[in-house]
Amino acid sequence: MKLIYRADTIIEAQLLVGLLEQSGIAAHAGGHYLQGAVGDIAPVGIANVFVGDDDEVEAREIIESYERGDFTTPDTIDVDED
Repeated sequence: MKLIYRADTIIEAQLLVGLLEQSGIAAHAGGHYLQGAVGDIAPVGIANVFVGDDDEVEAREIIESYERGDFTTPDTIDVDED
């Protein structure tokens, strides 16, 4: 396994795991249990995203797209009410 991203929060790490899995890359977010150990300190930078060695290059490309803001939602969503 390769550490490919240090997320600011557990939520961000899970979001990236979801993006990677949607692209067919098995990913794992680590550091969940550390959040409870920090007490009053803000739990920032403790969540890590890991992928298999063979998926590292493709996973880094997806994360670079995420950091550029390529994964956004439209301002409006059309709903077909038929």
